[in-house]
Amino acid sequence: MQKLEIINTVDTPYLLLDKEGNKFEISGRSLPEDSFGFFAPIHKWLEEYVKTPNPKTEMVMHLDYFNSSSARNIVEMLFILEKINDTDNDVEVTWLYNKGDDVMKGRGEEVSSVVELPFEVRCI
Repeated sequence: MQKLEIINTVDTPYLLLDKEGNKFEISGRSLPEDSFGFFAPIHKWLEEYVKTPNPKTEMVMHLDYFNSSSARNIVEMLFILEKINDTDNDVEVTWLYNKGDDVMKGRGEEVSSVVELPFEVRCI
């Protein structure tokens, strides 16, 4: 499975989905003009990945800011990863936020409350 890497811009986050390297991360700001268009290939990649996931998948999320349409798409990413729960493989989410950024800490806690995944909200 070919990795998906999207280099960040002022309005879009960095993203790496790499099955072979076992790296799954999204970071930065997410304010794309067309949020659903931006996230569509990400959702498609994840749908393929969950059919034959790695034994352990850790999605690392370190977002500085995201708008409401990005929030829906970020949660959808995690809903897709929930499908791994039906296999003998492990999946977990690590939500990183910067010290003093109570808004992103709170957003991580909100996201964790709507998904059924092991989820750690951690200050860095």
